[in-house]
Amino acid sequence: MQIAVTQRIIGILLMIFSTTMWPPLLVSLMSEDGNQSAFIITFLLTFFTGLIAWFPVHNRREDLRLRDGFMIVVLFWTVLGLFGALPFYLDIIGPLSVTDAVFESISGLTTTGGTVIPHIDGLPASILYYRQQLQWLGGMGIIVLAVAILPMLGIGGMQLYRAETPGPMKDSKLTPRITETAKALWYIYLGLTVLCAAGYWLAGMNLFDAIAHSFATIATGGLSTHDASIGYYVDKPMVEVVATFFMLMAGVNFALHFLAWRRVSLESYRLDEEFLTYIKVFLFIGSVTVIYLIYANFYSSWEASVRHGLFQAVSIATSTGFTTVDYNQWPPLIPVMLLFASFVGGCAGSTGGGMKVIRFLLLFKQGAREISKLIHPNAIIPIKIGGKPVKERVINSVWGFFATYVAIFAVMMLVLMMTGLDQITAFSAIAANINNLGPGLGEVSGNYANLGDVAKWVLCFAMLLGRLEIFTLLVLLTPAFWRK
Repeated sequence: MQIAVTQRIIGILLMIFSTTMWPPLLVSLMSEDGNQSAFIITFLLTFFTGLIAWFPVHNRREDLRLRDGFMIVVLFWTVLGLFGALPFYLDIIGPLSVTDAVFESISGLTTTGGTVIPHIDGLPASILYYRQQLQWLGGMGIIVLAVAILPMLGIGGMQLYRAETPGPMKDSKLTPRITETAKALWYIYLGLTVLCAAGYWLAGMNLFDAIAHSFATIATGGLSTHDASIGYYVDKPMVEVVATFFMLMAGVNFALHFLAWRRVSLESYRLDEEFLTYIKVFLFIGSVTVIYLIYANFYSSWEASVRHGLFQAVSIATSTGFTTVDYNQWPPLIPVMLLFASFVGGCAGSTGGGMKVIRFLLLFKQGAREISKLIHPNAIIPIKIGGKPVKERVINSVWGFFATYVAIFAVMMLVLMMTGLDQITAFSAIAANINNLGPGLGEVSGNYANLGDVAKWVLCFAMLLGRLEIFTLLVLLTPAFWRK
């Protein structure tokens, strides 16, 4: 591994990240909330740390290798989480402890959306904006943004992109050059954000909330500027319609959005088997939720069951985590089913969390193939996606991912139970954080403020595992990675 090259890139990326303190600083000045010093100090510390890391090795121009890419991605997300915590720690209105500040920062950057702050409405406007901005930056991946900028600095980006982009099929590019790919993804991401903000504003949100919630929606982050989340606008049903549509859009592979825009055609969606499966999953989950709410007579009208049932089904299953009601109080079947739906999450190449639809589709087809082989032992039955056979190497990697996921999930759940949490809280907390969902069940249905520090650090690790799709982070813990 090339230490000097890694140090140089981390320094550059930290200096770039330091500039993201300017927008919340501007909000602080405009709102006169007295929080300017927190962002000024964070900017200076982040920028000069990056400068100190970059300057001694700024002339190194070695090619970036895949191993270096994994190290840079993991280091940057870790370092970014720590520096991103500074405004929360330095907030003069209600500063958080180190543990809580890091939890809040990583939760935003990984688009998890869990919070340790029990009273959101009382936060300064600049901190409210900053939380939303963290999600937006993390949604598509700050590394992809950096890949679009790094070529101007003489740094290749393909290794970073492959290490950062989620999903089992990472080798295809939308455009011949990786920088153009990164830019294309960000143009689509920015365009959807602008459309979402306009939709919220037209639906009745004020401009600040419209922008803030568009950040969280397109990033499938779920953090809100209000304790009641989207439920704050319960008297404006069109807000929920806008949120539902854009949450679904954010859970789709952004490559499909790009192809649809470039070709001015919806054909790319119709021909994509993962997308079709994604829609079928949501139709099933939404239908079961609504029908069961009506069957249980939980609401006085079927319209309320449809409205709240569909919204929560989309919000939880896409791993966004917005709420309009306390769904934890619904008949037990529904909250548990929705939590399990978050394991599937969004499509590969989306901002959604979970294990991704494509992996579950491959696991299902592999299971069906094994059943068929019991009847026809000598048959050669290829697994196909979109009419094309999938390589056995991909199938094996998906099974490896699933087995690793289950094992890590079990270990972290036991660790949380060792800290004193009950089984439901521990299970849902790990599920909500490794799937980058946010709200869980039991003691963490509202926020994570009452958990101990050990539990919060475990959940921070779970959030990073989920955001980096497990292997990107775990590969650094293997002896083979460090051998020459």
